[in-house]
Amino acid sequence: MIIQTGSRTDIPAFYADWFANRLREGFVYVRNPYNMTYVTKYVLHPSVVDLFSFCSKNPEPMLKYLDLLRPYGTYWYVTITGYGRDIEPNVPEIPEVTETFKRLSEFAGVDSMGWRYDPIFLDEKYTVGYHLEKFAEIAKTLEGYTETAVISFIDLYQKVKKNFPEAKTIEKKDRLYLGENMVKIAAEHGMTLRPCGEGNELEQFGADCSGCMTQEIFEKAVHNTMAFPKNKNTRAICDCFLGNDIGMYNTCLHMCRYCYANYDEQTVRNNRKNHDPESPLLIGNIRPEDEIHQAVQESWIDGQLTFDFL
Repeated sequence: MIIQTGSRTDIPAFYADWFANRLREGFVYVRNPYNMTYVTKYVLHPSVVDLFSFCSKNPEPMLKYLDLLRPYGTYWYVTITGYGRDIEPNVPEIPEVTETFKRLSEFAGVDSMGWRYDPIFLDEKYTVGYHLEKFAEIAKTLEGYTETAVISFIDLYQKVKKNFPEAKTIEKKDRLYLGENMVKIAAEHGMTLRPCGEGNELEQFGADCSGCMTQEIFEKAVHNTMAFPKNKNTRAICDCFLGNDIGMYNTCLHMCRYCYANYDEQTVRNNRKNHDPESPLLIGNIRPEDEIHQAVQESWIDGQLTFDFL
């Protein structure tokens, strides 16, 4: 099976010690975000976990724990954008993150690395020209370390509207112009552009619109075919697999203004105070009213190695 870590928070950036402890102890507890007394227990062992999928803006704290990950497959999406502290107040500078990206690529392999430049929004400072310049700059730096570049345009979720009220939906003409040129830039540096949740409108320019966390991508990362369950948790707008996330909403300290996973800064800081690196839960500990349910787990690798993975 696949364990996701990045849809709700940034575990590598802020909870690497906790994650390392979970690997050592061999299990993790996860609260259901819609029923906080329902706790799922996942065994963390290479016999049942084929791959960990990470998504991070700063995976550097995980570098010291890479030996713990050697028995597992991994896929790393690292988000590197051109925004400043006004938008991403606690994200490290581009050179620092790109250096970490390169070290991860040397550890995991090019097939296990993806670069995310998202979400894209436009204003007087962050113009179309600005984004194309930054995208080209970062793509040049990452050439040879990944073959995947992902973009998406800002979605105005309720939390985004609350924390970033000046953000506006990007008009189609700007999406098409950015997409067409980013496809070209990515290709110049050996990368395929994959729009995330943007439909098929960029397919005409050569973008791969099938998704950014698909079975094909994960199979390439583990160099083997996988028998995904027929009822796997995918998005309606693409073939991405998004299930089994061990994170928790309202816990990411990057405080990016466009974030969909945080309600507000105070809620995040209150949750952080309840973080115990020794707990099997990311935030807090097991309570008397909690119901612990063992997840049904099995390896999805079916052993049908093909020449595509050699």
